[in-house]
Amino acid sequence: MEQNWANIIEAIGEDQERPGLVDTPKRAAKAFEFLTQGYEQSVEEVVNGALFPSESSEMVIVQDVELYSLCEHHLLPFIGKCHVAYIPTGKVLGLSKVARIVDVFARRLQIQESLTSQIAETIMDVTGADGVGVIIEARHMCMMMRGVQKQNSVMKTSAMLGTFRDSQVTREEFLQLLQMRT
Repeated sequence: MEQNWANIIEAIGEDQERPGLVDTPKRAAKAFEFLTQGYEQSVEEVVNGALFPSESSEMVIVQDVELYSLCEHHLLPFIGKCHVAYIPTGKVLGLSKVARIVDVFARRLQIQESLTSQIAETIMDVTGADGVGVIIEARHMCMMMRGVQKQNSVMKTSAMLGTFRDSQVTREEFLQLLQMRT
């Protein structure tokens, strides 16, 4: 990967030997490995058995989970927040594990639509919940730095499974609770 970054630097017309660029291929390769570490992780690893018995059958929401991903079309970042809700059926997921599941999928080359669905389906599979709702709000550098260059655009996607899809009341409760931000 390091050699490929050196080739890119050379291809854009830069001098690879310039003092500021000498170690750039190594740093860029290391950064790209970090930004795509989701390929090296599995859901089982990050959940690590952190499912706990619970009699709660009320909605659990983890709101404003930061996410950083790379657009699979331009390899440019998209940055935003993920809101995850689920209705437990006898067990709850450790709080940090929700954020870790978001990261497993965000740290891959992605489109936001797929990312939203992957998180929702995984939370549903892992918890056996009655329903899962996921909303992602993100700003895409591929739209801000190039192309149409729209600085204030935000893309919002949602995935609603189980009772979040089947029950208007459940869906509305989720959306209303997101509006109660402090």
